[in-house]
Amino acid sequence: MNRRKFIKTVPAAALLATSGDSLIGSSIPELKPIALPNPDKEGGMAVMSCISQRKTTRTISSKEISLQLLSNILWAGFGINRESAGFNKKGRTAPSASNSQEIDLYIALARGVYIYEPTGHQLIPVAEGDFRARSGRRAAATAPLNIFFIAETARYDLGPSQPDRFIGDPEVQKSYYYTDTGFIAQNIYLCAASNGLAAWFHNCDKVNTVKEFGLKPTQKVLFAQTVGYPE
Repeated sequence: MNRRKFIKTVPAAALLATSGDSLIGSSIPELKPIALPNPDKEGGMAVMSCISQRKTTRTISSKEISLQLLSNILWAGFGINRESAGFNKKGRTAPSASNSQEIDLYIALARGVYIYEPTGHQLIPVAEGDFRARSGRRAAATAPLNIFFIAETARYDLGPSQPDRFIGDPEVQKSYYYTDTGFIAQNIYLCAASNGLAAWFHNCDKVNTVKEFGLKPTQKVLFAQTVGYPE
C-alpha cells in the first residue's frame, strides 16, 4: 500500500462514481484525483466571531469530515480568490513574497497523500498509503485531515524583473516561506473555527516525509496542521 502512484486527471463524473458519498475517508481500490466541490463562500461566522473562536485544540476525533468542508478549508487556506494579481499571477487567499506562491499544501488522508491544486480546485494523488502519523503528533494518526506545508524554493523569481534583490538569499527565502506558511495556517484556523472544527498547527517528520512524498531538493518540509472535529 505504500507504493507511489501518479495518476492522470479523470472526469469528475468518473471520480464521483468511485468515491461514493461526500465523506473523504471512503475506501477505494486506487488513488484518483479528487474533484472538490465549489467552496461555500457565503456561510459560516462573521470574521470577528471567527477570531474570537480561534484556538488550538490538540484532542481531535477520528470522525470523518465531508468533501464540502475539505473544500472550504483548502480554499480558505490558499485557494484562488481573484483572476489577476501581482507579478502576472492569479490572486490567492493568503499573501506570499512577490506573489511567489511557493507554499504547497500536501494533504494526508487515510487513503493516501494528495497535493492541493488550486487552479482546478482538486487534489492530485502523490502517494498511496496512510501517512497521517508523519504529522508527528498524538491526534494526527487518526484525525481525518493532516495538511503538510511544503515550500518550493524554485518558485522564487531570481530574474532581472525581481524588485527584491535579496530574494535569492537562502536566509531571506526562509523568512518568506515561514511567514507565508503562517498566513495560510491562520486562514485554516479561522475556517475551522467558523465550522466548529478543531485545528492544531505543529511540527512534523521532516526526514521520512521527503522520501515518502517524493520531494525534490528544492522543496522544504516546514510544518503540519491537523484538522477534524473536537473530541
